[in-house]
Amino acid sequence: MPIYEGKLTAKGMRLALVVGKFNSFIGDKLVSGALNAFEQLEGDPNAVDIYKVPGSYEIPGVVRRLLEAKKHDAIIALGVIIRGQTPHFEYVSGNTSKALMEMASEGKIPVIFGIITADDVEQAIDRAGVKNGNKGYEAVLTAVEMANLYKQMNHGK
Repeated sequence: MPIYEGKLTAKGMRLALVVGKFNSFIGDKLVSGALNAFEQLEGDPNAVDIYKVPGSYEIPGVVRRLLEAKKHDAIIALGVIIRGQTPHFEYVSGNTSKALMEMASEGKIPVIFGIITADDVEQAIDRAGVKNGNKGYEAVLTAVEMANLYKQMNHGK
């Protein structure tokens, strides 16, 4: 019985990070965590392309273009969406996550959701490395594992 599981090695891998600049004081920590994870997994830091967009809502459009370009082994969406006093949070977080999930489910290459959605600034800071790990770091672990799994699946064709 064959079992397929992606390995945690980034050797020879090329990643794209699509990063929302809104709340960048937190988002920059996600990028740092992502780059740290990639290097720890023996990835070449020069093999990471970083695309900065105004906010999380703009991330899916860039992800779509990157999917079409076929230059990367995985694409990671990083950003921070913090709940405010209006329904804006629901529109941005819901539509962004839905668009990214649709692209991920196409199965061309892994599209990883590394966007923090938080009720307040403190929650977001905690999820960017203070108390609850770093979501950028975790997103790279997922991306690398999934990209290696996709490679295994392609070899079976």
